[in-house]
Amino acid sequence: MRILVTGGAGFIGSHVVDAFVAAGHEVAILDNFSTGQVGNVNGAAAVHRVDLRDQPQVEQVVATFRPEMVNHHAAQSEVPKSVADPTYDAQVNIIGGLNLLKACVDHGVKKVVFSSTGGALYGEPDVVPADEDHPVRPLSPYGTSKLAFEHYLGTFRRTFGLDYTVLRYANIYGARQDFHAEEGRVIAIFASRMLEDKAVTIDGTGEQARDMLHVGDAATANLAALEKGSGGTFHISTAIAVTVNDLYRKLALLTGYRREPNYGPARKGDVYRIALDNQLARTTLGWEPRVSLEEGLSLTVDYFREQVSSPRA
Repeated sequence: MRILVTGGAGFIGSHVVDAFVAAGHEVAILDNFSTGQVGNVNGAAAVHRVDLRDQPQVEQVVATFRPEMVNHHAAQSEVPKSVADPTYDAQVNIIGGLNLLKACVDHGVKKVVFSSTGGALYGEPDVVPADEDHPVRPLSPYGTSKLAFEHYLGTFRRTFGLDYTVLRYANIYGARQDFHAEEGRVIAIFASRMLEDKAVTIDGTGEQARDMLHVGDAATANLAALEKGSGGTFHISTAIAVTVNDLYRKLALLTGYRREPNYGPARKGDVYRIALDNQLARTTLGWEPRVSLEEGLSLTVDYFREQVSSPRA
């Protein structure tokens, strides 16, 4: 199958590309490399350095490669950035996404698999873990833009017959996450700073809790969505809420870190406690998480230990 992966040089997208290539698919990547890294790119995939907001170039890539499937991971994905600049967030996540959908319709793409968000859609959930039918009330423009694009997918399916599957991710962590960034990557930031014996700051009390899923499990969910989940929306998650303080303690043990954390102000737009029920993905996609938190954290620390010992130029 010919698959175009937008954001395929990014953290999650590059792992998805690897999984598709390993499964024998022909893969092309569309990425503007604003956050993606050349070092993440699978050598078997063709690369198109294109910004989603550039409609003619997006059109050209889809027209030339003629994918049967589009896997859409490219996004403005930072909650704090969306709060500070909601217009930019919408330009990338909505306008850029619509450029992609129009090209898909015009050039015979059969299906779009969309990486959405679970943690940023529901606000403070009424129940934990929340299922896909939980009321949506995003606290950030990022969550709102992801939700809007989900609705556009429904419209394009009804109007143009473009099939889709929405994967609402929990908090994804693992190798290739950008540990130089200061926002939104708690495990990557903690692990890298601990390995360098630098101070670690926890936003808020640290009792805020997240559903943490290893990136390898996210990649297998995308494989499952190639053939299953038509017109559906699925949580890709563990259904377990883990506090930031617990993550800190587990990572400190793995890295031998002995400092006490600093505590700073809570971040605007952040949910306090959330986990996502994954039963629908289990029954419909035949997918379930395989990597335990302990195994995933150990793999992630090993990766960042290599990065810290061999820093990028």
